[in-house]
This record gives sequence, structure tokens and C-alpha cells, in this order.
Amino acid sequence: MSASFRPDIQGLRALAVGGVVAYHFGLTALPGGFAGVDIFFVISGWLITTHLMQEITETGRLDLWRFYARRARRLLPAALFVILVTLAVGYFILAPQEQALYSRGAMYASAYAINLWLLRWSFDYFAADALSNPFIHFWSLSVEEQFYLVWPTLLLLAAWLRPGRRTAVAVIGVAGLASFAACLWLTSLSPAWAFYFSPLRAWEFAAGGLATLAPTASCRPQLRAAQGWLGLALIAAAYLCLSEDLPFPGWYALLPVAGTVLVLLSGAGERELTGWRAPAAALSLPPLQWIGALSYSLYLWHWPVIVYAQMLVPDLNASQRLGCGALALALSVFSYHLIENPGRRFGWLTAGARALAPALALTGAGVAVAYASAHLATRNIDPAQRGIEQAAEQPSTARALDKSCLLDFNTVKPKPCAFGPADAAHTIVLFGDSHADHWSTPLVEAAKRNNTKVVTYLKSSCRASRLSTFNAVLKRYYTECDAWREQAIGEIIRRKPRLVVISEFSFGNLTRDMPDATREAETARWQAGLRSTLQAFSQAGVETAVIRDTPISDSFADSCVARALWWREAPSRCDTPRTEAANDGVAAAERAVVKSVPGTLYVDLTDRFCGATECHVFINGKLAFRDRHHLATAFAKTLEGPLEKALF
Repeated sequence: MSASFRPDIQGLRALAVGGVVAYHFGLTALPGGFAGVDIFFVISGWLITTHLMQEITETGRLDLWRFYARRARRLLPAALFVILVTLAVGYFILAPQEQALYSRGAMYASAYAINLWLLRWSFDYFAADALSNPFIHFWSLSVEEQFYLVWPTLLLLAAWLRPGRRTAVAVIGVAGLASFAACLWLTSLSPAWAFYFSPLRAWEFAAGGLATLAPTASCRPQLRAAQGWLGLALIAAAYLCLSEDLPFPGWYALLPVAGTVLVLLSGAGERELTGWRAPAAALSLPPLQWIGALSYSLYLWHWPVIVYAQMLVPDLNASQRLGCGALALALSVFSYHLIENPGRRFGWLTAGARALAPALALTGAGVAVAYASAHLATRNIDPAQRGIEQAAEQPSTARALDKSCLLDFNTVKPKPCAFGPADAAHTIVLFGDSHADHWSTPLVEAAKRNNTKVVTYLKSSCRASRLSTFNAVLKRYYTECDAWREQAIGEIIRRKPRLVVISEFSFGNLTRDMPDATREAETARWQAGLRSTLQAFSQAGVETAVIRDTPISDSFADSCVARALWWREAPSRCDTPRTEAANDGVAAAERAVVKSVPGTLYVDLTDRFCGATECHVFINGKLAFRDRHHLATAFAKTLEGPLEKALF
């Protein structure tokens, strides 16, 4: 073991991976466990800066080949092994179109660039669809590898400008502050970029790097102990208080970052602290040392294990999740002793320029196998699978005309889109969010048969009800929606249409587990918002019709049905009990509001999706939903008759 080995850092690794695993395995007691990744970033900044500055100080230069050789033998063998096993197992679990998509992700994971691929495809780390991506966790490893490419050059620049600690502090500090400022700005403006883009996470590595240059010898042992305990308290606060609803990283990432820096500083310098004075003593306990040693392998394995388990058993109970944890741990022990540790001592990955060839060969092998997997999966997509894929991708009538007919989050000015003859006898307005958009397909067809023009006013995640809501993507209240809604209501009233058809994600703020009192308060707030919107039209002499919201399935219909076909099982395995999907109680509250406002009609087509006990996602040979709750366009067309009967 190296003389520079610090057991407290090994313990920090255990805390970091423990938080991430707990979060991914659904331990609600630690809603901020994802911040464990930030702990890893700070530790990497500390260790890499320490080693590089020591070499620069002693030799005046850096042996970059030796540095990259160490990184290659530390990271590549275990990562490649996990990628290959995950691809192989995915052949039996994932539908072919999923295999093709995620194999492309594996290509980028092998090249440590999957964070850029995730940006390209706009995958949200906290979104429900991320639960089916077995390689999404490689984003943090990609960020680290990109940091390793840039950081030595930055430290060499500091040494070239003027050798010494002060110059290094200045260069790292400027880079860190610039990164932090950009991260704060984009956390609210473009959360995905703030989360995945390595330059916007560089400040966390810089925090660890600056900590290595901070003077510690003069600090009293008692002060350093206090720093350590405060740091652990901040990490605990991050795990307990942060959640996926908060704008992250941004300001909130300071909690785990500052906590980690304080713990690292506490253990630097003199180590003769014992007992309660030494938080390092707690971090040096044998169980934490063991988990810390396995942390890299455990991080690699835990995510594909839980992803595949949840595909096979959608409603994992606590004991099954514990079993998944045990499996991930067993795989970690296996790969640590047989892949990761031997890889560190692999002769051709030890030092010098010769390390470049085998490192590139390992990376290339991962890319090649992933590419072959994607090609094979594409060939395995049969007509039925292709039909599912096409049904999920087909846009609604409104979005087929112009994608911007369904406005994005930031646009405030309404954009009406017209369908049908300009000289039609009547005009109907479709008003609401994406749950109104999916009704545009049958509504436009029904309107054509009745000499009626349809004008849409649609905005993503923005309900017609006068209700301020929290936007899960923007991680803040959706003020753009409130402004758009008022302008849209005014424009619609001035149009004097024969009818305004409203549909919205009515249950969006009521589907999470919440205390009964909170649920009642949220329901009342939503009812008041809906009533206010309906009364605005009623008082202007404009009739309205509210279409009951669609059921919400437990699984993404397109992926679930495609997997069922791949497994030679009936699509009915993807159905959801009506008591969970249809939200009949909330619909009753909605109906009560509609009945209380004159000139308002309630349209309920739930029987087209649900029977007495089950709500279905594959109906009469057609995919009914393209995800959990948006109608698939081809199936929506079959609802033209019932919708025409209800409205015309």
C-alpha cells in the first residue's frame, strides 16, 4: 500500500458510492444520494492535482504518457468488461430497438463520451425514461476522463507562467470560478447541459484541486477535526435534503462539494488525531474501507443490475431490491479481484508511450463490439417491432404540421395553428398541453367531416387550468406557462369560436405519494384553477368541452410492448390495474367542476382504454400510448368516431 494512502479518502469513496446506490435502488430516506457523484468529482480533483503538482515540483515537468497510462490501467479493463456483459445480457432482456439505441450509447461509453451523447438525445438523468438506459451512469466517468485530458495541461500552464503554489491557485481558481458561474447560469436555463457537460462540472474538480494547495500544517488538530465533522454533516445534509425536484447542480451542489473539501482538509497533514476528534477514524472503519476499495466496480455494476431487474419485475419489493444489491456487490467483488486489480498491474498498461496502443485497443474493442451489437439489433427488428417503433414516433396532426405548434418551455407568445378550410362554417379551438395535442389527430378529422376549422393553442407541460405549477425539467415554477396561458385565453375569447376543447395532464401534480391532507389541498387548488379558466370562457359566451385525461400506465407502453413481443409474451403483461391508472377519484373532482360552470361539456372516453379492472396499452392490434400517458397517433385516429359523437 502506498505511503500516501489515506484511509479517510477510501471511506469517502464508500460514502459516495453508497449514496448513489441507495438513490438508484429507491431508498427514499436518502433522496439526495445522487450527490455521491459530486463527492467522487472532488476526490478526483484532490488526488490528481496532488500527484501532478508533486511531479511538477520535483521534476519541473510532467510525464503525460505515464499519467495517462495510470488512468488507463485504473479505468479501462473493468469498464470494458461491464459494458460487454451489459450488452450480452441486454440481448435477452431489451427489445431490438432498445438494443440498437443503447448499443450506440455503449459505443460512447467505451470512448468516455456518453455525456455528450446524452446531451444530443436530451436524456434527463432524473426522468422516468432514464430507468431503461443501462449505460446512463457512465456519464460521470466520461466527465472524469475528459477532466483528466485537460487538467494536466492547465497545471503545466500555471507552472509555465510562474512556478509556485500561488500561480497554480490563481489558474485553478479562475478556471473553477468561470465553470461555477456558467454552471449556475445554465442550471435554470438548460439543466441538461449544466448536469452533463464536463466544463460546467470542472469547478467541482477545481474545488478538490484548490484544497490540496491550502495550508494545513498550521491548523490546530481540534480545528481540523471540527472541519471534518462539519464536512460529514454537510454530506449528510445533501443526502437527506436534496432531491431530484431541486435545480441541480447549481447552488445546491455546494453542499456535497464543500462537505468533501472539509473532510479532505481535515485528514491532511498531521494524522495523530484519535477518538471523537478524528472524523478520519470513523471513515477508516473496516466496512467502509472494504466498500471504498470496491467503489469503482460497484458503481459500474449497480446500475445495469437494477435497470434489468426492474424490466423483468416492474414492482420490485424491498427484499428483491436487497437481492439486487447483493448481486451487484458480488459482481463487484468478482470484477475487482479478477479484472480491476489485475488490470492495474498489467504490464502493457504500466508506463510510457507503449501504454497508448493497448489503451486505444481496449477502447476500440468496446466501440467495435457496441457497434456490432447495434447492427445486429437493427437486423433483428421484425415488422411487428418496427410497427411499434413507428407508432411511438409518429407525431400528432398538430406537430406533423409544425413542431412549434406545441410550444417549448421558454416561449411565451401564443402560436395558433389552423387546420381545415379557412371559410369553414365554424371554428373550434383546442387548448392545453401535450395532452391536448394528442387529441388534435381525431379532432381535426372529425372537424373536417363537419365543415369546421380547428385552431390549436398548445404549450408543453402547460395546463389550461389557471394553476401555477412546478416544472420538473426546469426545476422551478413554470412562470412562462402562466404568462402564455393568460395571453392564449384572451386571444381565444377574441376569436369567438363555437367551442373550446380543453384537455390537460390533470393528474400531474397528484400522482406522487403525498399525505392525504396535501393531496386534498392540491386537488382543491387544481379545481379552483380549472374553474377559473372555464368561467372566463363561460362569461364571454364561449362554450367549452373538457376531455377527461388519459390513464397513466406503470410502464412506457412502446418499450414494454416491444419487450413483450421479443420475449414471446402477450402485450397484456404491460397493462395497469384501473385503480392505479385511471385516477377515477380525480376525474370525479374534475367532472364536478365542469358541471358547476354553465355551457361546459365533459367528455369521458376512458372506456376506450380501460375495462372494469385493467387499463390497456395495446388495443385491437394497435399501440394505444407512445409512452406512459400520451396517445399513439395511429390509435388516436380510431377515436375520431367517439369524439365526433361527443362534440358534434
